[in-house]
Amino acid sequence: MSESIVQLNNVSLNYDHRSILIDANFKLEQQEFVYLIGPTGVGKSSFLKLLYRDVVAQSGEVVVNGYQLKKLKLKKVPELRRSMGIVFQDFQLLTDRTIFENVAFSLHVTGYPNSKISTKVNELLTLVGLSHRFKQMPQDLSGGEQQRVVIARALANEPRLLLADEPTGNLDPDASKEIMDILLNIHKKGTAILMVTHDHSLVKKYPSRTVILKDGKVNDLDI
Repeated sequence: MSESIVQLNNVSLNYDHRSILIDANFKLEQQEFVYLIGPTGVGKSSFLKLLYRDVVAQSGEVVVNGYQLKKLKLKKVPELRRSMGIVFQDFQLLTDRTIFENVAFSLHVTGYPNSKISTKVNELLTLVGLSHRFKQMPQDLSGGEQQRVVIARALANEPRLLLADEPTGNLDPDASKEIMDILLNIHKKGTAILMVTHDHSLVKKYPSRTVILKDGKVNDLDI
């Protein structure tokens, strides 16, 4: 029987003066790849923030990677976030550091052994096809390459769950294909992925379970 890595039971979330979720239910099983779609402004990014506890539900139960978020103490939030990887649309790379140093930094802050960091960074950059660009600064890379660095950084702790917020939103079709190929490869290796997207052509080209956030509910779509 597959294990639920994300579970929402009767969750209501009000955020930024809006009702995002109203008595909503959702499950994401270990090793699933799930697209989250929905109308613009409905709160898809807020839904992800709920999962990494940047916002807190007003009612209901949210369980992520075994952590019950309602009962989670603030000092435990970094531990929760280390159990997942987060890919932002706007990259959020450190512009004063090389891409090698960007990925290494994410390992440093989580207490990864210093003697093993260089090997691990090279492994991660190879995974996303950027080992030859390790000395480059983020601003010297294309948007697609920067997003690949973000993915490498997100995988630093070998997370069971990857949250991706519009990872192809600012990219051209070729770069979008590269990102999707990398994400699908990561998924095949056993990482659960929840990807917010507005690009329905990607959903059609790479079909997988798709849920829609609308009217405060999260429902599966037949595609």
